[in-house]
Amino acid sequence: MKRNLYIMYAISFFEGMVFYSSVSTLYRQAAGVSVFQMTVIEMISWLLSCSLELPWGIIADRIGYKRVMVLSCGLYFVSKIVFWQACGFADFLIERVILAFVISGLSGVDSSFIYLSAGADKSQRAFGICGALGTAGSLASTGVFALFLGDDFRLAAFLTVLSYLVVFVLTLFLSEVRNVESKKRTGFSGSVGILKNILKNRSLITLILAFTLIGETSHMITVFLNQLQFTKAGMSSAAISAVYMVMMLTQLSAPLSEPLTKWLKARRMGTVLFALSAAACLSLSLTAEPILSAACVLILSVSSTLLLPLSSKLENDAVTAADRATALSMGALAADILSAVLDLVFGWLADISLPLAMLFGTAAVMTGGALFLGSFGLKKTERRLVP
Repeated sequence: MKRNLYIMYAISFFEGMVFYSSVSTLYRQAAGVSVFQMTVIEMISWLLSCSLELPWGIIADRIGYKRVMVLSCGLYFVSKIVFWQACGFADFLIERVILAFVISGLSGVDSSFIYLSAGADKSQRAFGICGALGTAGSLASTGVFALFLGDDFRLAAFLTVLSYLVVFVLTLFLSEVRNVESKKRTGFSGSVGILKNILKNRSLITLILAFTLIGETSHMITVFLNQLQFTKAGMSSAAISAVYMVMMLTQLSAPLSEPLTKWLKARRMGTVLFALSAAACLSLSLTAEPILSAACVLILSVSSTLLLPLSSKLENDAVTAADRATALSMGALAADILSAVLDLVFGWLADISLPLAMLFGTAAVMTGGALFLGSFGLKKTERRLVP
């Protein structure tokens, strides 16, 4: 199991090494795809990914997590080859269709693999290390592109192909993990029973809703709305790029999640991070000052980074169904739907007024914080959430 963790750490690093990530839009435009066509492709991919979430979870619980990891990462490798050679709408659509199978295949399986390999007590630390190594891989590939590749987009895509070949090969050396909670797995017809169990598992539902609300709010602000905020604050392109690099570096703080949780305990740590995030969103709605705007965005980035390993652990702890991957896939599907609704509302409000969008983010994070606290007050018959 320790070897499994080292392999998963390496997989996280090489998955982060997408050498064209900083120019992915320019890459597609140079290959003849318009921005509108990109949005159409993304929508098709998202819909397909959502429809495949539950089937993949059931398959994983039937055939084993390693086989699904190998198959999904093999498709990941194929998708990067298609992207490398893609030219035009149809090629990039094929790439995203393959990627939809990959995303839905890995959803719930990769976290289950880490959780069962590390054990409940050490899983948060493992999730944090995986997150930091993924960021490290992204930083390394971005640095290589900026320093050595210039405008050679195709070479960047080819190097990404090599990275994902390594990922695929690494999965072959994983050892299968067994869900000790289950001696007999349910078939496809049993998924209805699993859904009923999840709906009764109020702690899991509230955790999924809580972490989706803060996670998607942080994502929208730190990836999309921050640029509008910085422009409003009069920041130059160089300053915006500098903040982006610092934000990427803050994501290396993921391994600190576990020791901070031990020090503060899960409830107190989560409460502090939800409160800081809500305060940051509220400040962004009230200010156009560059330094304060940058500080608030960085607070959101750090908070979401520290919460991600905690959320992965608590959600895995809260799973009571024997078919873990199926249960987590159902949770991921609910999170995807909620995220899509949040994204639409954020986009609509941002077109009307950026401060209004930030206020909506404040309300979303506060609601998430209330749900997070509420998950600790559920019936004693449910599994304890505090590590």
